[in-house]
Amino acid sequence: MKIIQHVHSEDFKSYQTDKIRDRFLLDGLKEPNKANFVYAHYDRMVTGLITPTNTEVTLDTYDILRADFFLERREMGVINVGGEGTIIADGASYDLAKLDCLYLGKGVKDVKFSSKDAQHPAVFYALSAPAHQTYPTTFLKNSDAFSAQLGSVETANERKIARYIHKDGIQSCQLVMGLTILSPGSVWNTIPPHTHDRRMEVYFYFDVDEEHRVFHYMGEPQETRHILVANHEAVLSPTWSIHAGSGTKNYSFIWGMAGENLDYADMDTFGVKELK
Repeated sequence: MKIIQHVHSEDFKSYQTDKIRDRFLLDGLKEPNKANFVYAHYDRMVTGLITPTNTEVTLDTYDILRADFFLERREMGVINVGGEGTIIADGASYDLAKLDCLYLGKGVKDVKFSSKDAQHPAVFYALSAPAHQTYPTTFLKNSDAFSAQLGSVETANERKIARYIHKDGIQSCQLVMGLTILSPGSVWNTIPPHTHDRRMEVYFYFDVDEEHRVFHYMGEPQETRHILVANHEAVLSPTWSIHAGSGTKNYSFIWGMAGENLDYADMDTFGVKELK
């Protein structure tokens, strides 16, 4: 498991492209029949992809966790962004279609992932944060999640959001998780942008066509940088950084947070004209 340490906002200003990508871009996570994770010291978030193809994949523990099993002191949110798949958690079976979500509470010991069809495998995106309280394992279909239409065609950011794990949805210790789908012809996400000093965030991009990319913008509002992101890649967002993006075509992304609270609206916004 790759480990990523904190970066100070002042140090970040001197970073060139390669170092920005090394310290914030999570790539190479998708690998058939494997679970690949990255451990970040931002609120000790673990981000990963589990991609069972023709064999079952078990959620194992790692040395960095110093735990007998992965979720001994952690919780996890999983959203499927591929074909139909199944998660078995301590003997209970859950079938996830594309965009369905499963929350796994602290203490779940035996977790296995599989795909219904090896030709169209499931792609399970997972976020895991430390947990000091146990909440029940909860399954939520995309069609049953809270959703809202935002933006407009005129500003090229017409999009639909779905909230899964939040204070008025699936209950968790500190995870907040949902996704955004941009409409055809729209390319901008999270504009105007924001920061939140109380929580870190991870953006995971999916349904990005192979020949297209997303420009993910980060950094302090008055001194921004960008990372070019491809399909099934994620970007870490420290508390001091904005997180926004524009694509060469419409796309989708999963947003996930951990930190002080579960309030979806806890953010400090900045107008477009304030950005530099």
